[in-house]
Amino acid sequence: MPGGNTRTVLHASPFPLTFKQGAGSSLTSLDGDTYLDFLGEYTAGIYGHNNPTIQAAIDEAINKGWNFGGTNIYEKALAKLVCQRFSPTMELVRFTNSGTEANMCAIAAAIAWTGRKKILVFSHGYHGSTISFHASADKMNLPHEWLVGTYNDTHNTSALLKGLLPGSLAAILVEPMLGSGGGIPGSEDFLRYLRGTATHLGALLIFDEVMTSRLSYRGLGYKLGIRPDLMTLGKWIGGGMTFGAFGGRRDVMELFDPRSGKLSHAGTFNNNVVSMAAGCAGCELLDEERIDELNATGEHFKKSIEERLQYHGLCGPTKEASSVNTTVNGSRELSSGTANQPPKMWVSGIGSILVIHFDGSSKDLLLELFYHHMLQERIYLAQRGFMALSIEITKKDTERFVRAMDGFISRHKQLIETS
Repeated sequence: MPGGNTRTVLHASPFPLTFKQGAGSSLTSLDGDTYLDFLGEYTAGIYGHNNPTIQAAIDEAINKGWNFGGTNIYEKALAKLVCQRFSPTMELVRFTNSGTEANMCAIAAAIAWTGRKKILVFSHGYHGSTISFHASADKMNLPHEWLVGTYNDTHNTSALLKGLLPGSLAAILVEPMLGSGGGIPGSEDFLRYLRGTATHLGALLIFDEVMTSRLSYRGLGYKLGIRPDLMTLGKWIGGGMTFGAFGGRRDVMELFDPRSGKLSHAGTFNNNVVSMAAGCAGCELLDEERIDELNATGEHFKKSIEERLQYHGLCGPTKEASSVNTTVNGSRELSSGTANQPPKMWVSGIGSILVIHFDGSSKDLLLELFYHHMLQERIYLAQRGFMALSIEITKKDTERFVRAMDGFISRHKQLIETS
């Protein structure tokens, strides 16, 4: 493998850890060290590493065989669970093997439905390995006619759209909260503007909820009271197995009805029995009460981090995440009246998805130092500061994280303050 790697995000400096085992909220490396897992497989690992309910569902399914080359009993059951859970948006659904594929198919549906080609996306948005708008990440992108706006910037987006020929925009693709882009929540005003604009222009609004669907029982869009035309899912909904899904308005999704022959969507493993069975078990396991409990743990964890950052004088008191005026470069308007002085260290996100940030010229160095400090404390997270809690993470675990973070600040406070 080039650089010993087959998944770019897992590379870390100077080299990534290799794990041989996972149990509950812990991971054991090849060296025999055990780490508390705060990464949560980038949101897919919401169940922990060996949940007995998921394991039993998989065992039952594979004991009956696999690779049928036909429909199976699990796919319709999972489709029903997904449509019920994400009602009223999800009127019909189709399965894929990843969130990337789900977004590809949703875009294709929008282009076919509207007969147009322009797709509005946003800087720092990530919709899969071939639909990424991070800096220098577009060399792998699909050759669609992209328009790249600024996230949470209604004025910029309006100006961008005014330059379009009438009747040329097929879709607006957006995450209700930037996931890989830093855990930046979309402002309600911005997302409502996109909903109104899509309707006005005759385009489809697509919410990429591959990550954010876990932030509320029916997804983050539903929590905000905003209904897209289509939504995409992935990560955790397949029970931690390979999975993706796209769906929404019945009239649009009926393009994929094989009896009409308008759009064909193949995929050998779209309905593989392992993902379908694990997905059924997982969706039933993570009922509304369990999801609310998980996200309440995340909010308490975030508050604890912010309190320690305030104690150290690194971050002023902030507004709730949903109302913070946040731009994708990481600067924020703080309620402490320091709008022109971004915090030196801060945390963003909603509920069970959180991201640690640093500001200033040494921010990349500080992220690496933080990552390695936490590894020394036997705590695992993404090198870029990303965390996604699993249902196995406890309040005691979050307290351990905060103590370890305190130790990092005490050791590197001068560098943080002068960055």
